[in-house]
Amino acid sequence: MGVLQEWFSNSAFTTWDSNSSLWSNTLITLYMTAVSMLLATIIGLPLGVLLYETERASATSRAARWTNRIVGFIVNVGRSFPFIILIIALMPVTRFVVGRVTGPEAAIFVLTISAIPFLARMIEINLNEVAAGKIEAVQMMGASRWQVIRQVLLPEALPGIVGSLTTTTIAVIGYTAMAGVVGGKGLGDLANRRGYQSYDNVVMVATVVMLVAIVIAVQMIGSRLARQVDHRARS
Repeated sequence: MGVLQEWFSNSAFTTWDSNSSLWSNTLITLYMTAVSMLLATIIGLPLGVLLYETERASATSRAARWTNRIVGFIVNVGRSFPFIILIIALMPVTRFVVGRVTGPEAAIFVLTISAIPFLARMIEINLNEVAAGKIEAVQMMGASRWQVIRQVLLPEALPGIVGSLTTTTIAVIGYTAMAGVVGGKGLGDLANRRGYQSYDNVVMVATVVMLVAIVIAVQMIGSRLARQVDHRARS
C-alpha cells in the first residue's frame, strides 16, 4: 500500500494542466502521432502508388524510369536517416516552416518528414503483392489505369495498407519519445526531464508503461481493422 500511495501521490498523476503531468503529456504524444500520421498518409500513400506505377511502366517509358529512380532515391535517403540526426539536420527547415525548432508543432514537421518515405515504400510493397491476374482481368475489360488503381489495386492491398499504417504509427510513437528529448514535449520530454534528469523512477516507469499501453492499443486496433477490410478472411 505504501508503494502505491507513493506512486499516486506523485505530481505527475495528480496534476493535469502542467508540464509535469503524465496525462497532459500523453495527450500531446497522441496529438503529435495523429497529426503526423494524417499528413504522412496524405503524402505517403500517393507517393507509394507513384513508385509502384513508375516501376511498372519503367520498361516502356524513359520518363517513368527516371521518375522512379529519382523518387526512389529520395525515399531511400529519407529512410536511411536516424531520427535523432534528422531532427538536427532539419532544424533550419523546421524553423523556416514552423517558426521554431521546439514544441509539438516542430516535432510534427520532423515526424511527418520521417514517416513519409517509410510509409511510401511499404505502400509500394503492398501494391506489389496484388495478384497480377486480377489487374489484367480488369484491364481486359477496358478499365483505365486510374480505374485499376481505384477499383483493384487499393481495395486488394487495403489489408496490407492498414498493416503498414499500423506499423508506421507505432514507429512514429517511438519517434515522439526521441523528439521529446530535444524539446518536442510529450512523454519523451517528461521521461527525460522528470524521470532521468530529476531521478524520479516513478515517472520514468509510468511513461514507459503509458507508451507500451499506447503501442498495444494501436496494434490491436490496426489488426482488427485489417481483418475487417480483408475480404479474403471472410470468404
